[in-house]
Amino acid sequence: MILTTTNTVEGHPITAYKGIVVGEAIMGANIVRDFFASVTDVIGGRSGAYETKLKDARDEAMAEIEERATAIGANAVVGIDLDYEVIGDSMLMVSVSGTAVTII
Repeated sequence: MILTTTNTVEGHPITAYKGIVVGEAIMGANIVRDFFASVTDVIGGRSGAYETKLKDARDEAMAEIEERATAIGANAVVGIDLDYEVIGDSMLMVSVSGTAVTII
């Protein structure tokens, strides 16, 4: 399955548009609240724990979009958009959307 943020896949014409697919991952993320509270303590540094949590959520959302595209007969998803949101004070949401297509 090809997953891309571009609207086309070079060298592979789109033969059918299957519809919009969405994948979401919502993770308990007290670390997000803690992150914003301790931003001044992380001056210039990177937080491996937060990056890992974001990566896990993104990977789960991408796997979900691929599963949903496959279920409707697509072999690629184009125009993918990734969004990140903090919900309330303890949840992190990653939402991935795109157009499921069939390509040659």
